[in-house]
Amino acid sequence: MPAPEMDQQTQTELEAAAFRRLVQHLRERTDVQNIDLMNLAGFCRNCLSRWYREAAAEQGLTIADPDAREIVYGMPYKEWQAKFQKEASAEQKAKFAAANPGH
Repeated sequence: MPAPEMDQQTQTELEAAAFRRLVQHLRERTDVQNIDLMNLAGFCRNCLSRWYREAAAEQGLTIADPDAREIVYGMPYKEWQAKFQKEASAEQKAKFAAANPGH
């Protein structure tokens, strides 16, 4: 079944709702580390916050990187790191390096 036709405003509202749900899901899943996301999906919370900041810039809005990260993490990034970030295993680091040479 093809997607229903909709106007641009409705499409934007649905995309915004999906974005908010993704951010909420990532906030709830603090057990999922950014390196896991990078290794499995090729993006992480930091990427999402950068995309948010870049989208704002396209609209003429300046959002500092720490502020964009706080929007995604739901708290200052340093606080999230202290509470939830674990040291990546050698296996995780090797997988990341193989998939992202020069990163």
